[in-house]
Amino acid sequence: MLLQRWICPTLLSAESGHRSTVLKKDTPFRHKLKHTRLFRSPSNTDDMAEEAKKLAGYAAVDNHVQNNQVVGVGSGSTIVYAVDRLAERVRQEKLNIVCVPTSFQARQLILQHGLTLSDLDRHPELDVAIDGADEVDAALTLIKGGGGCLTQEKIVASCAKHFIVIADFRKDSSALGQQWKKGVPIEVIPMAYVPVSRTIAKRFGGEAVLRMAVSKAGPVVTDNSNFILDWKFEHIHNWKEVNIAIKMIPGVVETGLFVGMAERVYFGMEDGNVGVRDPPVN
Repeated sequence: MLLQRWICPTLLSAESGHRSTVLKKDTPFRHKLKHTRLFRSPSNTDDMAEEAKKLAGYAAVDNHVQNNQVVGVGSGSTIVYAVDRLAERVRQEKLNIVCVPTSFQARQLILQHGLTLSDLDRHPELDVAIDGADEVDAALTLIKGGGGCLTQEKIVASCAKHFIVIADFRKDSSALGQQWKKGVPIEVIPMAYVPVSRTIAKRFGGEAVLRMAVSKAGPVVTDNSNFILDWKFEHIHNWKEVNIAIKMIPGVVETGLFVGMAERVYFGMEDGNVGVRDPPVN
């Protein structure tokens, strides 16, 4: 794929078999978009991570969004920057873009930026979906759902011709669980959370804990009016098999394991560049 606006030297890791790319800004584009400049002595890791999120979000929108497309808009803190860039390009380039949200948050972002809002009833097939992740392993298996939107995120991603993921450097892992310590989110029907939790612990080990809300009494309730279990697994699994097995447990709505879905991941890096990971070469 030809990536516009960015220079992309690609390296093939002999150890993992996946392609890693570092996007370096060419001089004209760097002056055109100030956000692509290297970090200016960020005061702390949080500032650096926010700038990294911005770089990843801008790179994904610049390289994968074109005129007359239907775009799936993900949820979370990183997607905010992607929507900022999408709205900027729509205004500057007069693009005709239709947006399908993955959550209430995504819907509000689309409306606040004056973008065209739609849904899967009217646009069941998307050209591209862009979303964040809580963790990405070497095979592009994702953990998603830290924000509680996993089911709608997976539905929208499955309807897209291309599913692109954006993240900062803290989300990059060689294996799931290396960076993200909060477990795999699992959306469940409220009446089933206890038996589902017990079944998961018995069959796969670890502990599946009901996620409690912070600013309200009681559990987190999803946009679909369901509960979320966070499964804190004890060891690496065959994630494809585990994902299917958990989804077969009565009461499970969806898991936060995204296996074989991401086409490309953009990582905003600490040095101000953008790393790119493609699926493993078979």
